[in-house]
Amino acid sequence: VQLQASGGGLVQPGDSLRLSCTASGFTLDYYAIGWFRQAPGKDREGVACISDGDANTYYADSVVGRFTASTEYAKNTVYLQMNSLKPEDTAVYYCARVGRFRCPGTTVRAMSIISGSWGQGTQVTVSS
Repeated sequence: VQLQASGGGLVQPGDSLRLSCTASGFTLDYYAIGWFRQAPGKDREGVACISDGDANTYYADSVVGRFTASTEYAKNTVYLQMNSLKPEDTAVYYCARVGRFRCPGTTVRAMSIISGSWGQGTQVTVSS
């Protein structure tokens, strides 16, 4: 039972990336998935949450309008489309189960991992 984040890379400011979070050992239908990131020297922070057929979704204020989470249930995969990337988006990005059926609370501050481990994450570096 695990979630594996992938798709990171080195991009320039203003570029886009799409991260993938693939689940194995369980189905996404029953869980809310949270995206998190951790920059060097900083605490891990919530970025986005998605659940309930993508109807229940919220984002950190710093990424609203730039990042979009979505789910492809046929592939048991959650995506994080990141547009207009900024140097401050540089971090290791992780995904994790954060709730049963629905995202917890109404903001990313309510998110915490409920089962499984963080995994290795995927590095996103935004630099000119």
